[in-house]
Amino acid sequence: MRKIVVTGGAGFAGSHIVDELCRTRPDVRVLVFDKMTYAGDVRNIAHHLLEDRIGLLVGDVAHLDACRRAVEGADLVIHAAAESHVDHSFGNSLEFTRTNVLGTHTLMEACRQAGVPRIIHVSTDEVYGEVMSGAVDEQTILRPTNPYSSSKAAAEMILRGYIQSYRVPILIVRANNLYGVRQYPEKIIPRFLCHMLTGRRLPIHGSGCNRRHYLSTTDFARAILFLAERGEVGETYNIGTEEEYTNLEVAGIVAAHFGKRPEEVIDHVADRPFNDARYSISWSKLAAMGWRPENRLRDDIGRLTQWYSENLNRYSDLFGAPA
Repeated sequence: MRKIVVTGGAGFAGSHIVDELCRTRPDVRVLVFDKMTYAGDVRNIAHHLLEDRIGLLVGDVAHLDACRRAVEGADLVIHAAAESHVDHSFGNSLEFTRTNVLGTHTLMEACRQAGVPRIIHVSTDEVYGEVMSGAVDEQTILRPTNPYSSSKAAAEMILRGYIQSYRVPILIVRANNLYGVRQYPEKIIPRFLCHMLTGRRLPIHGSGCNRRHYLSTTDFARAILFLAERGEVGETYNIGTEEEYTNLEVAGIVAAHFGKRPEEVIDHVADRPFNDARYSISWSKLAAMGWRPENRLRDDIGRLTQWYSENLNRYSDLFGAPA
């Protein structure tokens, strides 16, 4: 491959994909195509930008001309750009539709026109909706329950149209909740870490019994590149982990790292308008191909704490200037 485009490549998940590309594909050029919203940060990729083979194009996936510029000559497009925070989607659902649905449609049209030979679209396990027991596979009917997951499911329907009608070579991935360094602290793990580092209590929505699986973004990035080489066009792949915790258990892991008992630092706050009790996906299809996750949240919590401690100044708009 000569040129790989990563949309949302200055964001959390996207920047880890860029890391993995730079680590394992020294012979390719990488173009980061990012709108640079609040969750995109040039510092996430600054350590790569001095390399001649890494480029940055600031633009919006909902603008066709910008997408055409980005994907021209691309051998692979990894579409990770998205509005992704469920809480925000309840109050700003139109922006989620614009970016996640119109943006995906616009990018696919640019890819179709340019004849891009391989595209990976990053979706989410939330498109399946609640899974109260067991785990669902890639053939399960989508039943999204909130504006965010609905916009991601709608984007997948557009992709299906491009796969069937235009034979555009797209793979879809649906991943568990991600964690790792550089994640904007609106998500539960970095938010809890930043709260502990700034002497705040940990807010728990409702009872805190909602369950999620937590996948290291390093493992996620490895899976993306694994599928870039071995995935089959037109197929969907779940990317998962066995690391399942309730929100209360996540709070307990964070509190214990700081030498606290959960009851000393937790505050229960109003729940979301609708808060799925559990997501759970089967990733046996990917495992059968030879991929497995390698990281565990409990093992990574010290590394995450160190990174957020050293980078609190990034989030002064949320937590004030570091002491």
